[in-house]
Amino acid sequence: MANRHLSRSVVLQSLFEWDFRGCKEKEPPEILARIIKEFAPGMADASFIDALMDGIVAKKPELDKIIEKAAPEWPIDKISPVDRNILRIGLYELLFADRGEVPAKVAINEAIELAKTFGGDTSGRFVNGVLGAVYKELGEPGKDAAPAKKKPTEVPYENMPIQHLGGAVVYCNEGGEVMMAFVHDIFGHWTLSKGKIPEGVEPAAGTAAKVKEEIGLDVKITADLGQNEYIANDPEIGKIRKQVHYYLAESRYAGLELAKKPGLDDAKWFKLSDILELNFYNDILPIVTKAITILSEGSK
Repeated sequence: MANRHLSRSVVLQSLFEWDFRGCKEKEPPEILARIIKEFAPGMADASFIDALMDGIVAKKPELDKIIEKAAPEWPIDKISPVDRNILRIGLYELLFADRGEVPAKVAINEAIELAKTFGGDTSGRFVNGVLGAVYKELGEPGKDAAPAKKKPTEVPYENMPIQHLGGAVVYCNEGGEVMMAFVHDIFGHWTLSKGKIPEGVEPAAGTAAKVKEEIGLDVKITADLGQNEYIANDPEIGKIRKQVHYYLAESRYAGLELAKKPGLDDAKWFKLSDILELNFYNDILPIVTKAITILSEGSK
């Protein structure tokens, strides 16, 4: 909606000024009221502007922490004021807005448009990259929704580049008890260790290498847990098909060494009895359940 886009532009200008003046606690309402009066007099959707501004100001510490984890090579104070405030808007709508009103892809696309309009030459790509990383860690909400009509210039599905990834449910037998290792993301979910498989590398071997790289364990692939595919946007090449192959992998019990990787903040071993209490993404839970079933049948 054009009116909503203008509203986001007003919020961006207000956040920029607030940021420039040192983010003083009591200033946002005053700044916002003046910006609306100067640039959007008679705005019919003022309630949307107020709610968006208030929400971002309240969640600023949390939003900035996520930006730093999603773009670790860019400390928050080194990101340009325009780009970091566009990221705050995009992240707030991606994480906290009502999905019925602002679908995840709309939040990202609106932030990219703000970056193209108000940012520098590389702002659109930078914002797309950071928000895209966060969107992926969220499990790509809405990716299975009915797609809009394709534009004639879109690459057909069969011509999209394919990226291969491998993930593993890692387990060990410690003192006669089965345990599983998972990684934790910055959004509060436990998930599988996984990574991109280089071209020409056999999927099982590539997955074992990625587990070693991510959590420091040498593993042996013991079972195939299946595959899935989804379409994602790459900031460099556009839409790509991501094909993920999942495995069950055995390891010895050892301390986990989590690699420095955007989006992840912890890795732990869990007893089977504790796993049902963990917060998994919906597409990961069936894979973990299948792994537990295989291990349970093998112990009989």
